[in-house]
Amino acid sequence: MKKEILYPQIEPYEKGFLKVSNIHTIYWERSGNSEGEKIVVLHGGPGAGSQSRYRRYFDPNKFDIIQFDQRGCGRSKPFSELEENTTNDLIEDMEKLRNKLNIKKWHLFGGSWGSTLALIYSIKNPSKVRSLTLRGIFLCREFELLWFYQYGASEIFPDEYDNYISVIPLNERDNLIKSFYKYLTSSNEKLRSQAAIAWTKWELSTSHLIKKEIGLGETKSNPFADAFARIECHYFYNRIFLEDNYILNNIEVIEDIPTTIIQGRYDVVCPVRSAWDLTNKLRNSKLIIVEDAGHSMSEEGITENLLKAVKNLLNN
Repeated sequence: MKKEILYPQIEPYEKGFLKVSNIHTIYWERSGNSEGEKIVVLHGGPGAGSQSRYRRYFDPNKFDIIQFDQRGCGRSKPFSELEENTTNDLIEDMEKLRNKLNIKKWHLFGGSWGSTLALIYSIKNPSKVRSLTLRGIFLCREFELLWFYQYGASEIFPDEYDNYISVIPLNERDNLIKSFYKYLTSSNEKLRSQAAIAWTKWELSTSHLIKKEIGLGETKSNPFADAFARIECHYFYNRIFLEDNYILNNIEVIEDIPTTIIQGRYDVVCPVRSAWDLTNKLRNSKLIIVEDAGHSMSEEGITENLLKAVKNLLNN
């Protein structure tokens, strides 16, 4: 039996909803120790939503663990909404939440898109960030998007790739992000659902070193897949609403923030190259490459190193 290394499950001691625009209201929660180190967990996607499991990466006696569902996903409302949903909107939401909770500075913890959002927030608000603990680095450069959604990862998972592109007509496969965006924003519920499930299964089925079965169904509507695929594709179709290579082009702003980067050697979703490039630009960073791991934070080696990195925050 696999040894359980996470902290025991806990429930939030405070939670609520914060209206952040005329359209959007986001869900937020706090768990652990209200007097502890403030750390905000940034979920992936965009569009994946927060999870109760994320609370278990932190000592509940030492940390005040803040989570929120980004616009359009999880318990935030309206669900799967793309209007007024951009990277800068999410950054502003984080600031509104920080001010509401009366937090002067906080630690940031995020993987995949969560690492992207953490880095961009830090660039725009460096004085509010105590540290960065990042996993599965995604800088959202053009070639990273092409690698995963067009050609690259396709050569490692050709079986899953064929399932992924099967919902797109042959004559519309030259630009898969553009084509998926067309169907994910379609008024045809069946086409939208098929596209959402195919997009979501592609990412989930490539996220582990040892492939796991993904049960999303094939034709029935799946709320998680709908928000995940629509919001993710919306951001990537619009190149996260920022210029290409925004993070590395502005990295000098945060080069002194203590940063720990944990990266699976065989991460197909977010290859090591991005973590390597980022580390070489951050003089106060440490890169840990986990040799027997893929993308998922639930991989044992990733989990172990995340727990160690978080514990080390208490010693700095």
